[in-house]
Amino acid sequence: MYCIIILKACFYAEKDGCIHMEQRTRPIILLIIDSLMHLPLQEAIRQKRVPALQFLMEHGHYIPNVVSSFPTMSVTIDSTLLTGTYPDGHRIPGLLWYNQKERRLVNYGNGMIEMLKTGIKEVLHDSLYRLNNEHLSQEVKTIHEELALYHMSSASINGLVHRGSFLQQYNIPKIAVWLNFLPRELRTHGPFLFSFGALARVDAENRYGYLWRKGGFNDKFAARELVYIIRQQELPPFTIAYLPENDHSVHKKGPMAIQGLEKADRQLQEILNVYPTWEKALDEAIWVVMGDSGQTSVGTSRRQALIYLLPMLSKYKITKLGKRAQESEQVFLCVNERMAYVYALQDDLPLSELAALFQEDERIDVIAWQEEDTIQVRGGGKEGRLAFRPNGSYKDGYGQAWMLDGDMSLLDIRETEDGIEYGDYPDAFARLYGALYSHAGRYLVITARPGCEFVGESSPNHKGGAAHGSLHKEDSYVPILICGTDSAPEHSRIVDMKDWILRLYKEW
Repeated sequence: MYCIIILKACFYAEKDGCIHMEQRTRPIILLIIDSLMHLPLQEAIRQKRVPALQFLMEHGHYIPNVVSSFPTMSVTIDSTLLTGTYPDGHRIPGLLWYNQKERRLVNYGNGMIEMLKTGIKEVLHDSLYRLNNEHLSQEVKTIHEELALYHMSSASINGLVHRGSFLQQYNIPKIAVWLNFLPRELRTHGPFLFSFGALARVDAENRYGYLWRKGGFNDKFAARELVYIIRQQELPPFTIAYLPENDHSVHKKGPMAIQGLEKADRQLQEILNVYPTWEKALDEAIWVVMGDSGQTSVGTSRRQALIYLLPMLSKYKITKLGKRAQESEQVFLCVNERMAYVYALQDDLPLSELAALFQEDERIDVIAWQEEDTIQVRGGGKEGRLAFRPNGSYKDGYGQAWMLDGDMSLLDIRETEDGIEYGDYPDAFARLYGALYSHAGRYLVITARPGCEFVGESSPNHKGGAAHGSLHKEDSYVPILICGTDSAPEHSRIVDMKDWILRLYKEW
């Protein structure tokens, strides 16, 4: 499938032009700070607690509101970033989704109780192998694969979505083999330089990959790997690295928490300090720092903030976590924090019937489903209806055209002289369409209003903290810092990032 030996030889060849191509391009270093948001970033800068981020802000240009993918869950967002498509293109619907062919839950790693019920072995195989090698659509190419076609190498550090053109070997822990969680040997398709916690280190001496340090899935490990690559002068044309710890802080303490940003900034300082000066770092590379999704406050009242879905669906037979769906069962639930997929397993169960149940709860925000070639939209506690599909007479600010019928206020959309304008739900039509055409099955997409979060059978919740997943702007807007080029994506959306990155190389 991949000409691995030929490509590797090409990257190291001295006379075939490949090395010359890499040398005349400035490398792009893309750092993703999980749950980086505009307001807490501005507050951290005001308090002078993030000097590296402040330096980049002062020496580059800043876009505060870049639209994320939907659902606003990292695995879907990362897939959108790397492929330049929404889930209808890349086929990764969320952190949790229902595989109709196998009649089971796919869980890439959400909540310890949910993972135990799903089965640790199943979760590990889904996240370490199936995600990149089976689930991510072969009809689209990642940035890593696109660059490899032009004989340009790339690197991924701690990216859950990382498919590239080279077979990479995981270093499977003996305990995982002994417990029969993983085979002794496991490979995945990744980029030329591949780092994935303790399972695949670039720096063999990286001491931040021990089990008690979350197996390397922490900010210090990622920064140490990038520092090593730079010091060894092995920095490829494109590197993407993930700093995950801010996400944990925000989930626990709320959207305005800045402790996680301070931690990420300290690692960013370590990276910049590899160069003689920080200014020199900007001369040597293009630096892009961005978030992946926002987070919305979840209230402290369990009764009001947490939307328990099982009682609402008590009249139906619901598949238990960890079980294969049976023919007698009617509903399957996949909760992605402030968003959920609700599957109708039997053809005689109308999706409109399920939607009507959810309309009775004002804490539920958007309710949407496919009906023939049209998407139907309803709102919790609202009477209106809206239907839309692509290729109509209404044009939005992203150059997309839609057919609309009904109450546009359900998605806070306004009609203007130039077309339609999105409000609380940025790029709502394309993002809903992407989720509803992302995988096989008959299902609803439902989202929670700000302040609320869904709970399924054993879902983790973030009462008194923050969560994401929904279509709302609080979950959907992320900032981006760009240093070293005046260029920017065509539209302020993560789905446009891939084309922009590839365009930077073509311009050279």
